[in-house]
Amino acid sequence: MPRRKPFSNKQKKKQLQVKREKKRGGFRLHFEKESKEEVERRKKIAREKILKQVAEKELEIDMNQIYPEEKGLNFPRRPSWHYNMQREELLRKEEKSFLEYLEALQSKNPPGTLSHFEHNLETWRQLWRVMEMSDVILLIVDIRYPVLQFPPALYHYITGELKKYIILVLNKVDLCPSPLVLAWKHYLTKQFPHMHCVCFTSHPGQPYSTRERVFPVSVKKVRWNAGGPIHIMRACQEITAGRVDLSSWEKKIQRDAVAVRTEGDQADDGSESVLMEHHSDVAMEMNSPTQELYKDGVLTMGCIGFPNVGKSSVLNSLVGRKVVSVSRTPGHTKYFQTYYLTPTVKLCDCPGLVFPSQVDKQLQILAGIYPVSQLQEPYSSVGYLCERTNFLPVLKLTHPDHSPETPHNPSTQDWTAWDVCEAWADRRGYKTAKAARNDAYRAANSLLRLAIDGRMCLCLQPPGYSQSKDEWESHPELAEIIALQGRKDEEDECGEREDDEGESSSELEEDNDRDADDDEDADGDDEDDTVKADRKGLTLNMFSVLGENECA
Repeated sequence: MPRRKPFSNKQKKKQLQVKREKKRGGFRLHFEKESKEEVERRKKIAREKILKQVAEKELEIDMNQIYPEEKGLNFPRRPSWHYNMQREELLRKEEKSFLEYLEALQSKNPPGTLSHFEHNLETWRQLWRVMEMSDVILLIVDIRYPVLQFPPALYHYITGELKKYIILVLNKVDLCPSPLVLAWKHYLTKQFPHMHCVCFTSHPGQPYSTRERVFPVSVKKVRWNAGGPIHIMRACQEITAGRVDLSSWEKKIQRDAVAVRTEGDQADDGSESVLMEHHSDVAMEMNSPTQELYKDGVLTMGCIGFPNVGKSSVLNSLVGRKVVSVSRTPGHTKYFQTYYLTPTVKLCDCPGLVFPSQVDKQLQILAGIYPVSQLQEPYSSVGYLCERTNFLPVLKLTHPDHSPETPHNPSTQDWTAWDVCEAWADRRGYKTAKAARNDAYRAANSLLRLAIDGRMCLCLQPPGYSQSKDEWESHPELAEIIALQGRKDEEDECGEREDDEGESSSELEEDNDRDADDDEDADGDDEDDTVKADRKGLTLNMFSVLGENECA
């Protein structure tokens, strides 16, 4: 018998992690299985329903639509405890409290009305520990879907019960038009006045176009040339009011900025090592909920947020180099860890958590909250995306029913979600294994991952944005947002420079469920290849998923 090929170190590490998680019984993602009849019904709709562009006003979403107050969309709280309690007693009390929370939530919300949310107590425990030990909470949201990822209950708990400060980080602002970024910042600041709101991007310099873009792919190693660390530092200075010496952090930011301008890439020679602490469950269980603020003169910041909002990328950008792996798969960060940014600044990375809400499942998928790999029927989500984006000029598709003898004008033909998937499969060469037919399922998954990565930008809007768009486009604070995004002028904003290429804020994929074409382009685990940079410090991509060389 032929000898079996030995496992690689990466495979052995993965198997060991799975065994450890099975033994502990924690960090399992739970998903409801849909009935076969429901899946077939949506497939039929995807084949028959003609796609029609929705009005721009349909993209406007209010916070109360996602988190209605009367539905009791809270999150599980850690029950009271004292140091005389045994570990087993505390665990039983937490489990009982969590089950009571789920029962109360289901009593107010009939089946099918709630979105997918975290049912794993172990992951909620991580959130409790991070909030208890942090002095300042960095609540990170994706600027494309901020109201989906900002639970009001969390804001009121941190500012009201814990009496701590929140810094709302609007991440990935390079994926959104500047006026829309500014509109979201003002809307959220008005809704939640007791917090600081800052904009952030890990990859400034990417021109945005609402019509047609040349989309870059992820590369194996990125430069942490971030826009926004200085704004987070200034917010912390205002919060601490001199009680913590943040001068070392300010100097680090200045050194990183100089390194990017002079070298184009930051050297990782170990001169500024980062101390990392792993926290076991036992060590975290008996943390004091009334921790002294700024203990030993150290500012502790906790990074929390939904999956795929870029928590790990923000942390890497603040550190100046990669210390946390990133992935588009929800649940990638599983364990609570802390990193000393400077001797007086400590960062805590918490696993991504999905809070209960009333978000449409299609929107959850496009926002990266629900894993694409768990979808049984992705076509309705593709239709939802296409009705809200100008997909034809971007994808450059040929209708499946088009005859080669007649001139082709896709804008005059009727498209269904299934037609889009068939055409994209034909464009990308996705074929089924047995019959060599166009693989519409794989094409649908590919399109959804493009949307999650920001290569097909769907951006929600605050209430009233379509009516006041002219005011935001001429707002005096707009120049600051454009400068943060790294854009030179408004020509980049309008998409008139389509040939420019840049690194987007989409997180790198590291998992086995990604498409084969993506596997050829990038892998987040490898760090051997470097990205070439021009003299101005802007990243130049070496490939393009939808470049003219491929879609012409």
